[in-house]
Amino acid sequence: MKAPINIDFSQVKVGDELPQLFIDVTATVVVAGAIATRDFMPVHHDRNYANKQGAPEIFMNILSDTAYCSRFLTDWAGPEAMVRKLSIRLGVPAFAGSALTYTGTVTAVSQRGTEGIIEISLRATNDLGDHVSGVAVIGLPASGASA
Repeated sequence: MKAPINIDFSQVKVGDELPQLFIDVTATVVVAGAIATRDFMPVHHDRNYANKQGAPEIFMNILSDTAYCSRFLTDWAGPEAMVRKLSIRLGVPAFAGSALTYTGTVTAVSQRGTEGIIEISLRATNDLGDHVSGVAVIGLPASGASA
């Protein structure tokens, strides 16, 4: 098996598009994310309870959203990438039985010492619209040093 590779910071440019990430939001994905993040609110694992609250199905929690956004960034940037900032806003729900498409665009590139700093605008959408939108800053090793 081939080891994951970091992107080459020197090749990253403003306007670069990140490869899309597709997540099939199954009931298992929703429940596993809720359990993993110790979110025991019934709307994330009990369909009948979610229905009584007006939702057609159980839905993903924000901590799972944060994790998938981080995965989206690091899948692109590589194993040495550090998520320095992630600021997201929730939009429409991600119900079990839907799918999410993550997209992102590089909005700024700079260097601090030997760390390359990449700012990214990102979003995850489903058939209802924007589920998550936000901005992220990731750090990568960069060759050369600047003060």
